[in-house]
Amino acid sequence: MKSAVETLNPTRVRLTVEVPFEELKPSLDAAYKKINQQVTVPGFRKGKIPARVIDQRFGRGAVLEEAINDALPKFYTEAVNEGELKVLGQPDVDITEFNDGDELKFTAEVDIRPSIEIPDYSGIEVTVDAVEVSDEDVEKSLEQLRERFASTAPVERAAADGDVVVVDLEASVDGEVLEDGIAKGVSYTIGSGQLLDGIDEAVTGLEKGGSATFTSELKGGSAAGREASVKVDVSDVQERELPTLDDDFAQMASEFDTLEELREDSRKRLARMKSYDQATQAQEKVLDALIELVEVPIPEKLLKDEIETRTHNLEHHQFPSLGLTWDTYLEREGKTREEYDAEVETQSVKGIKTQFILDELVTLEKLSVNQEELTEHLMRRAATSGMTPDQFAQAVVEGGQVPMLVGEVARGKALAVVVEAAKVTDTNGEVVDLEDEEDEEDETGETVEAAAETSEDAPAADGDADDKPAES
Repeated sequence: MKSAVETLNPTRVRLTVEVPFEELKPSLDAAYKKINQQVTVPGFRKGKIPARVIDQRFGRGAVLEEAINDALPKFYTEAVNEGELKVLGQPDVDITEFNDGDELKFTAEVDIRPSIEIPDYSGIEVTVDAVEVSDEDVEKSLEQLRERFASTAPVERAAADGDVVVVDLEASVDGEVLEDGIAKGVSYTIGSGQLLDGIDEAVTGLEKGGSATFTSELKGGSAAGREASVKVDVSDVQERELPTLDDDFAQMASEFDTLEELREDSRKRLARMKSYDQATQAQEKVLDALIELVEVPIPEKLLKDEIETRTHNLEHHQFPSLGLTWDTYLEREGKTREEYDAEVETQSVKGIKTQFILDELVTLEKLSVNQEELTEHLMRRAATSGMTPDQFAQAVVEGGQVPMLVGEVARGKALAVVVEAAKVTDTNGEVVDLEDEEDEEDETGETVEAAAETSEDAPAADGDADDKPAES
């Protein structure tokens, strides 16, 4: 076999491959054997039909076609390896010349990982928010805690904002009550926005036993996305009572004996949260600065596939579960379809650049991933997936996604190297030491994942040369 590589652009090549006919013999033998197992010819046992009989009964062309389908992936892979190419996705294959007994000639156009240069990144400087916890922050946190321990008591008055009402709901579309549009005994806090649009206005001012009707767009169920007439009956009005903020409350709501101890713990907790947010902000800004430093050609097909995947997942996976359509989604987001398309293209470009740059850094810095690091990452991913670690690990192995997880960890470590080399100061002019942050590599891993934002259905950034090429 002979092969040659022609560079079409920085991210795409054309392979020209010539295969002598004698090198097709193993695939021809395999083709005869496969056809032998699939067909029946009177007078011959299954699997024992001579090649000449198969040629006569089914045609030599069928055998040659089967042999080429078997041989193409192998010769394509050999050509990729000879050219030392890092291919992305599947090739476009064209058989340019082949006759029985003559050599096979074909071309394969395929995207490749571009060659990129990583400049000196030690001069990156970013500014992040300072970690400051105000008295107002602490009091707001305590108020939220009070809300969690609030109690309710029935009142004989009209419902007002913040009250809890117990209601029965009946939704109708085009004058007919929906089978799944009836709900009874629903507790709802007025002003929480956690039920139907329009219900706050409908129940405010109603007393126990009162009724009202309002129009709302249904968010789920059989009529999701449609306008419905909703009848609401109030069976009870309850006033929320917040506990007094004192030492007794501190003992009830926490492990502390005094309110002052609880207040101090809240301050420390908020400081930890803001420190985590600060570290995440630093990583995001350093990553953005790094991307600005590096020239990264983007493979057109890879970008197109990524955009299509993100849009498909939004439309076919997220919309149904949220009861959304394109119109309601765009209205909720306050953007046009053109603005959405531009935004998803920007996100896709950033995700692809992030992966290419950090993968190159992994190679340059000679970074590796050990079993402990992979296990920790798997545990964290399992926690966010709703699966147990064992279930998630099994799904990863069965789906052949272990290399993907290894890549995520390695990229997180690469970004951590860049962050460590960068100068990070806060808005007060103080130098931020991110080495003190716990789980720094996990945090950088999250930043990398957020930037890449590649779903499990998305095309992999690295293709496998062993994959069978699609014939054109």
